[in-house]
Amino acid sequence: MGKKKPRPRRSFTREFKTEIVELCRRGDRSIGQVAADFDLTETAVRDWIRQAEVDAGDRDGLTSGEREELAALRRENRRLREDVDILKRATAFFAKETR
Repeated sequence: MGKKKPRPRRSFTREFKTEIVELCRRGDRSIGQVAADFDLTETAVRDWIRQAEVDAGDRDGLTSGEREELAALRRENRRLREDVDILKRATAFFAKETR
């Protein structure tokens, strides 16, 4: 029996996720049924439901906006650290050249 090939990573629009969450909240079908109907993993659907609850204020955690801001700040921080590292190396290089 061969190994199952991992599913390629997919991305979904905010509108699609909202629609899936609403389908689950209606209660007509279980999370597993909704996930199967749309070829999604149950874990992803549960995460979307949990995030929707956080965004609505029904659960503690970071809202989607806060998550986006945090990711942007982390990217900027990484870029700035790289810039500082480059400047340190340049300073060391030019200090050695002037001696």
